[in-house]
Amino acid sequence: MRVLVTGGAGFIGSEIVRTLVSAGHEAVVLDALLPSAHGGTAAPPGGGDGLIVADVRDREAVDRALRGVDVVCHQAAMVGLGKDFADAPEYVGCNDLGTAVLLAAMAAAGVRSLVLAGSMVVYGEGRYTCPRHGGVRPGPRAEADLVAGRFEPRCPDCGAELESGLVAEDAPADPRNVYAATKLAQEHLAAAWARATGGHATSLRYHNVYGPGMPRDTPYAGVASFFRSALARGEPPRVFEDGGQRRDFIHVRDVAAANTVALEAVAGRGPGTFAAYNTGSGQPHTIGEMAAVLASAHGGPAPVTTGEYRLGDVRHVTADSRRLRDDFGWKPEVGFAEGMAQFAAAPLREVAADLSA
Repeated sequence: MRVLVTGGAGFIGSEIVRTLVSAGHEAVVLDALLPSAHGGTAAPPGGGDGLIVADVRDREAVDRALRGVDVVCHQAAMVGLGKDFADAPEYVGCNDLGTAVLLAAMAAAGVRSLVLAGSMVVYGEGRYTCPRHGGVRPGPRAEADLVAGRFEPRCPDCGAELESGLVAEDAPADPRNVYAATKLAQEHLAAAWARATGGHATSLRYHNVYGPGMPRDTPYAGVASFFRSALARGEPPRVFEDGGQRRDFIHVRDVAAANTVALEAVAGRGPGTFAAYNTGSGQPHTIGEMAAVLASAHGGPAPVTTGEYRLGDVRHVTADSRRLRDDFGWKPEVGFAEGMAQFAAAPLREVAADLSA
């Protein structure tokens, strides 16, 4: 199978390329190789001479990259919350216009199979249960509550404390920041493309991916990278809120394996269809717990809990990944303690500036 991996030189993309090549597939990589995202990185491992250095919004380059391709793995994106709303045009341009250009080129080339890097951020808050009202969807947390240190969402009907659980793919979408809005738009574009062309699109909604090769010292990376970068500088990880936020941390190798099985299965699925799959470990951990385990494995310093907050953050979102396991036979292999111990000693990706794609 010949696979085009957009963003194939990035943190997750390069691991996908390695996994595909190890499984006997051919990988073609399209990546802009921006110094601000790659720090001068050359061709990704396993990419060989199948590397096209170009932006995914470059239609001519995308047309060239699609020649002889059976399926596309679309990883190219601008990620994270960024710095502020001034980043919105770049997010929309990279993520949504880039996806539209890719899908238009796929339609013209007759390539009908797509696996998309989705994200759990499309859900907003995760799954909650009220003791009186059952399943509820709390709205965005009020800034006054965050300032006062009241971080837990309450029942929108009675104000009671809520119990959080694993979110499934049928949960309503509720994107709460620019990045989340662009990730949901990517899924809508992919679904529209599938209906119009008779293709099939699969979105893997990644939860908190971590592992070797994460970019360091950039506001566009994930929380694991923030903490690991701080430790590399000899500084304590700064844990926002009270550290009780629950997330699902999944190792990049498991994400690459999920992409590989999805790519191998996608061509055989029904025409004109779109499916989304949570891609997580299924084992929630708090941000504070993750910081403590990572710092301990690194040899310190210990994390500090600051009470700071970001308005675009949600409190709890953890994955129910049973659908991915059932449909593709995938399961995560890297445990939390093992993965964090490896990550604590692994090198990070150096970047030239503060922009990561």
